[in-house]
Amino acid sequence: MDDASTTIQNTITYESPHPVFAMAFSPSPSPRLALGSFIEDFTNKVHIVSLNEETLTLQSNPYLSFEHPYPPTKLLFHPSPSSPDLLASSGDCLRLWGCPSSSTSPVELRSVLNNSKSSEFSAPITSFDWNEWDPNLIGASSVDTTCTVWDLEKSVVSTQMIAHDKEVYDIAWGESSIFASVSADGSVRLFDLRDKEHSTILYESPRPDTPLLRLAWDKMDRRYMATFAMDGDRVVVIDIRSPTAPAAEMKGHRAAVNAVAWEPRGGRHLCSGGDDGQALMWDLTVGAVAGDTGSWGGIEPLLAYSAGAEINQLQWSAHQPDWIGIAFASKVQLLRV
Repeated sequence: MDDASTTIQNTITYESPHPVFAMAFSPSPSPRLALGSFIEDFTNKVHIVSLNEETLTLQSNPYLSFEHPYPPTKLLFHPSPSSPDLLASSGDCLRLWGCPSSSTSPVELRSVLNNSKSSEFSAPITSFDWNEWDPNLIGASSVDTTCTVWDLEKSVVSTQMIAHDKEVYDIAWGESSIFASVSADGSVRLFDLRDKEHSTILYESPRPDTPLLRLAWDKMDRRYMATFAMDGDRVVVIDIRSPTAPAAEMKGHRAAVNAVAWEPRGGRHLCSGGDDGQALMWDLTVGAVAGDTGSWGGIEPLLAYSAGAEINQLQWSAHQPDWIGIAFASKVQLLRV
């Protein structure tokens, strides 16, 4: 199969057969990227492409392309480099796939996890996060207002709780027993599996009931997380030690923000992408630091990249941190930073 990829300076472009939304980097030493299609139909596709670091091209493999029911809302490889061939996807259910590194072995469906206790059908899963501290656990968010924690070894629900008043749009682990979520009710809430009866509201949209769409937790400095509102053109950074007001608001996009990711090496950099076609890099080490809580002000983008089309997904590779992936229309670009 011919590779639809070109290299322009520090950018690698891959042309997918389908519009792309979900995207995930693998933890393997040889970088791979899982790409989920966004087709308004039951039958969708996931393609796994490999980065050839010598030729700087993304190479596809027909054995690593498989059908997926409905568009996957998120894709994630197992967080441990010792299990690089396990991929999870969300949509109508949570699914686990075996994606061998062999170029001639097909992808196999390992398990289907349904979070409904009363029927074979489950409410759509909006997002999920793999617990890096305990990879046996995956937390999933759903439109039915719940967050579900799965025990993968037993393929059973470990915990399910009503997390918000409205649809839950994203979830992120901060420690082995602590996760946070964002919702259509406009709040960021913190949960501790050791005290399942209580949650803490860390932040609420300044405009009542304005949905918060995504949540990114700085895994290297867990005091900070980032979020943004539906149709909002700014990224809000929250300091969980002082949650009553944002620690920073990044105002550089000219249209709605769609994705945000922290630098995986902990350099306090943040990247965001939006409908204005821009990927903006923010340096939170600059700007005025106020007091001991670490509030910033007057931050300008450190770098800007124009994709020329609405960016609907952005991922920063934890295991190849020189690469940021962005998705727009049917294209995926890797940006070297």
